[in-house]
Amino acid sequence: MSSDCLFCKIGDGSIPSEKIYESDTLFAINDINPQAPTHILIIPRVHQTSLLDVEKSDHEMMGSVITVANQLAKERGLDKTGYRLVVNCGEGAGQSVLHIHYHILGGRPLKWPPG
Repeated sequence: MSSDCLFCKIGDGSIPSEKIYESDTLFAINDINPQAPTHILIIPRVHQTSLLDVEKSDHEMMGSVITVANQLAKERGLDKTGYRLVVNCGEGAGQSVLHIHYHILGGRPLKWPPG
């Protein structure tokens, strides 16, 4: 954990947040600046700055992100209409919090390319 990281502080409870999913390795919250009717962040508890920090030992946790994304999407009916799972890597790609996290976006038609 990083003492100055927003997501680490949310994860450890020092910044209050309504978690919509929680496990030993991940938690999920609604994005405070949603870009779609459903916009959820899935955040690993371990502090890694970006995808560039992911190593072979992280593969199980990475797989659990997909499982949790599918679970949350089904709970919100996005499995019927479709959703996007996004991870931005680096500030130039739109990563604004330097702690790896994944966006579930859905609830409206999503265009391509996104940016």
